[in-house]
Amino acid sequence: MLTLAFDTATAVATSALVDEDEVLGERVSRAQTLLEDVDALLRQAGAHPSDLDRLAVGLGPGSFTGVRIGLAVARGLALSLDLPGSGVSTLAALAAGAPGALPVIDAKRREVFTLLGGEPQVLAPQELPLDGDTVCVGDGARRYRSVLEERGAIVPPEDDERHVPRARFHAALAGDSGSVDELEPLYLRVPDADRNLR
Repeated sequence: MLTLAFDTATAVATSALVDEDEVLGERVSRAQTLLEDVDALLRQAGAHPSDLDRLAVGLGPGSFTGVRIGLAVARGLALSLDLPGSGVSTLAALAAGAPGALPVIDAKRREVFTLLGGEPQVLAPQELPLDGDTVCVGDGARRYRSVLEERGAIVPPEDDERHVPRARFHAALAGDSGSVDELEPLYLRVPDADRNLR
């Protein structure tokens, strides 16, 4: 089964082409170049868009704009290629790339997104439940490194690949595929634009 997976929820967009368990190609760039990345992955693997069997797309949480870009691309590809898809939590994919670590995504507004008891949460970095050997990964861990390290957490070096929610893990975590139109973004809070209208 040939899976195209991608995530644009954070400042770094990731994409991967995976055949069963074999990663045929992977790219790290920005949400704005996602379609170029998809094209490059297919060409690199000698595959055609019609060879794809399913999509696996990151649902967030993360940047509202980034999540919307990813879902829009997924819906466009699903419609044009008649593909089913699965949604995967960006936090879950980040955690899969760093077993035993706590995924921490920058939520702006001096907050982070994380997983607590397997459930996505939004809270201040000072509120993260940490013990002396908790490893924190993700762009939120990098941004709040000093706060987390003061509290005893371990944050890998800036260039450590565990900080990136790699799309290969979205493909591995993807459950049963269905209609991409039914996938819902995982926001955890209302977008700023909606908040300002209230």
